[in-house]
Amino acid sequence: MLIRRIERFLREFDMPATKFGRLAAHDPRFVLDLRNGREPRSGTVSRIDRFMTDWRSARHA
Repeated sequence: MLIRRIERFLREFDMPATKFGRLAAHDPRFVLDLRNGREPRSGTVSRIDRFMTDWRSARHA
């Protein structure tokens, strides 16, 4: 599930949910909405996964 991957990412980088939402989805409420049951479209899921992969690559390079 996307929210589990995001929660793991937030812990890994000690990033606030609102910052993640702004950077990854241009929506500071994105993570809160997911926590409350929002189901993102497949394109959004792909974009968020790509953001997390790129962020990890940039931080571990």
